[in-house]
Amino acid sequence: MKRIFRTALLLSLGLVSPQVQAQKPGASATASDQKMNQFVADLMKKMTLEEKIGQLNLVSVGFDVTGPVVSKDVDANIRKGLVGAVLNTYTPVAARKLQQMAVKESRLHIPLIFGYDVIHGHRTIFPIPLGLSASWDLQAIERSARIAAEEASADGLNWVYSPMVDIARDPRWGRIAEGGGEDPYLGSLIARAMVHGYQGDDLSKNNTVMACLKHFALYGAAEAGRDYNTTDMSLQRMYNEYLPPYKAAIDAGVGSVMSSFNDVNGIPATGNKWLLNTLLRDEWGFKGFVATDYTAINEMMAHGMGDEKQVSALALNAGVDQDMVGEVFLKNLAQNLKEGTVKQEQIDVACQRILEAKYKLGLFQDPYRYANDKRAAKTLMSKEFVEASRDIARKCMVLLKNDKNALPLKKSGTIALIGPLANRQRDMIGNWSGAGDWKQAVSVEQGIKNVAGNAVKVVYAQGANIADDQQMIDRLNAHGGELNIDKRAPEAMIQEAVQVAQGADVVVAVVGESQGMTGEAASRADIGLPGQQLELLKALKKTGKPLVIVLMSGRPLTLPWEDKNADAILETWFAGTQAGNAIADVLFGSYNPSGKITATFPQTVGQIPLYYNHKNTGRPFAGVALDKYKSRYLDVTNDPLYPFGYGLSYTTFTYSKPELSKATIKPSEALEVKVNLKNTGNYDGEEVAQLYIRDMVGSSSRPVKELKGFQKVFLKKGESKTLTFRLTAEDLKFYNNDLKFVAEPGDFQVFVGGNSRDVQEASFKLEQ
Repeated sequence: MKRIFRTALLLSLGLVSPQVQAQKPGASATASDQKMNQFVADLMKKMTLEEKIGQLNLVSVGFDVTGPVVSKDVDANIRKGLVGAVLNTYTPVAARKLQQMAVKESRLHIPLIFGYDVIHGHRTIFPIPLGLSASWDLQAIERSARIAAEEASADGLNWVYSPMVDIARDPRWGRIAEGGGEDPYLGSLIARAMVHGYQGDDLSKNNTVMACLKHFALYGAAEAGRDYNTTDMSLQRMYNEYLPPYKAAIDAGVGSVMSSFNDVNGIPATGNKWLLNTLLRDEWGFKGFVATDYTAINEMMAHGMGDEKQVSALALNAGVDQDMVGEVFLKNLAQNLKEGTVKQEQIDVACQRILEAKYKLGLFQDPYRYANDKRAAKTLMSKEFVEASRDIARKCMVLLKNDKNALPLKKSGTIALIGPLANRQRDMIGNWSGAGDWKQAVSVEQGIKNVAGNAVKVVYAQGANIADDQQMIDRLNAHGGELNIDKRAPEAMIQEAVQVAQGADVVVAVVGESQGMTGEAASRADIGLPGQQLELLKALKKTGKPLVIVLMSGRPLTLPWEDKNADAILETWFAGTQAGNAIADVLFGSYNPSGKITATFPQTVGQIPLYYNHKNTGRPFAGVALDKYKSRYLDVTNDPLYPFGYGLSYTTFTYSKPELSKATIKPSEALEVKVNLKNTGNYDGEEVAQLYIRDMVGSSSRPVKELKGFQKVFLKKGESKTLTFRLTAEDLKFYNNDLKFVAEPGDFQVFVGGNSRDVQEASFKLEQ
């Protein structure tokens, strides 16, 4: 298994020999490639300039139960061959209607691509991506994408706007929910797994979809955690910390890339030629097409990059191939060409890339291969897929605290189920849940009843609203929040909850964010529990009853009071269609939690950005309270509330000190790191054993720890196992100040443990 992880990482980061690289799909011109090239070349000879520009136009078309609702202009443009792709239309009926319009009524019969935001499932919804990453289970993550592809492709779609692989270290940013957390190593492996899950081994198969890597690039580093905000960083930091997951997806063969909204060092990504051409195509060898995010070309005007005609030329010259919704290319490229601000060759290349994608998807062979009603009826939310949703959701949950074995719960007695999220179906499937039907989701209340049966009495009180700020409520409900606000005074709701709790054996408080509080355009300056939920918890604590918090969120939250006072805290994220059943499985011990967080939880918002693989300062704080001139705060420690990689189990695990096969290795040699892992508790369980390194002396300052390997291991109670990790000079490399990828000789530390903080360590040396 370790060899698989290592090979995956080397491929994802491009650290393989030319011989291995040559084996990648598309690395050389095959007979199939030649056939595609000839087909596309012949087709383009027949196309007018207007039709070529039309392929660069991606429009949004909504629909109702009877099929697509097509505005007059879009209708006419499809018939004139002026639309290359459509987003927001799915179902076989709707897709077939538009496809027929393009294929039968346009001059050259060129089919459409159908794209949609399939982020963590299509109809069957899985945990949000941040939750999926917490499973540290690449096979499960890939399976979730494979199921999403099966459903999406059966529902008229052939292109999905996923995976989002942006490294995010500021939990105020709402879209942290949509990615894999803060670490480039783990993020790279997840990116690769997602691409493989969506695209399979053949894009022309009717059960695969083309993935779209997003958001290129550095979107997760938006200043102040405010969505769409500017990004500014050194090239060295880009290459070492933020670019690896994008590169992993490129090397995995992702078919398309989406430009990001933010600027990168002063130039919007959508108009950034260094980003989209020099880096993406010239340096990384990407051969697919680049689409913008929603109206991103238009938005470059607000960035101060010129008028509509100017930003049209800027985007095409930068390497954009398809304009999402803005229709800037459609309106301006012909005039740009006439004025000489773009070249015919650039329009041709962009058109060619779009046509190649359609060829690879098999649309020229059969434009209706993704529009089969019988297949849709058989595939969507099949029993197998729904069961997988429950199983994968359990793997993603993270036990943050469990004093005095408060969990698992007994299947007897009375449970006071309290909180605004306890019976909420809408919030179970989370943000970016696309075509998922929240009415089919299982609430926590229903899940507890399903799992515990009649032996447990469940008494319920809402206790608080999710939010009390009317402006916040209005914002959320304007975009599908479905929040029904109890008009009673907060004090009355809390008093009712306290009365219910007093008659119970244990309190299970289901609190957190509404799904609408995370995701795009959902940044929060205060990332504590919203509304009166903390006051509710404080009142419940005073009852003296054991207090178990079931937490739902799309980001790390600040939970200092909760951590100090709750008996147990279970982070469940937004767990998907089977959320309630999966949560209950964990609460009652049918499943032993094994998730580990992939984004650091701060004590307070003032610590942000806070991440484990930071660099040291010249004055590191060593914990001596009276040391003044150190890198520290006066009012809080530097420590996180919960560190990267942290997560408890109902059992306990112990690690031996790492044993190294050598004290010194040459650049051509491998180092084996062995550690004994033992289950010392009373339950069978899984542990994610994590390997970190530190380069002690470098030509530039190196992080205090860097994840370089992990193994998820199941052990029965009392069982032990010797784990072996393998490190080579490739694992020690980094981009230096000259952007050369090097392993520098010298001293290294290696750490192994259950999270980035609690580790055993050893040392070795890399020779010249």
